[in-house]
Amino acid sequence: MSNIDAESGKDIRLDFQKLRTVVACSEDVIPVIAQDTKSGRVLIVGYANQMALEKTLKSGKATFWSTSRDELWVKGESSGDVLLVDEVRVNCEQNALLYLCRLRGEGACHTRNSDGKARLSCFYRRIDGDALTFVDE
Repeated sequence: MSNIDAESGKDIRLDFQKLRTVVACSEDVIPVIAQDTKSGRVLIVGYANQMALEKTLKSGKATFWSTSRDELWVKGESSGDVLLVDEVRVNCEQNALLYLCRLRGEGACHTRNSDGKARLSCFYRRIDGDALTFVDE
């Protein structure tokens, strides 16, 4: 399945092998949920290593470790859709982070909707029976 099929299609083809990619990356990482500070909407899920967390805390911009590209990734560096971090929270077991953010730009997702605009959140489809249905479009 291509990325285009996975990102734009209506077929359910969940990537249950994603954590294998995470395990195989060169860095020790933990999951990060980026959530809109005001609305509570989940924007994206990514991963952070120590360097990404330090850069986030210093710059105030959501920074992640890309497990697929094996490199540091500042959200919005190329797209202009920046996530400004108001607060970083840690879960009880200290193995996941929550970035409470404000979006500066069109959307948090790297994909585009049918109008060509960046989607507000990466969670733009829901499971509806045996297919995916687009929401907010």
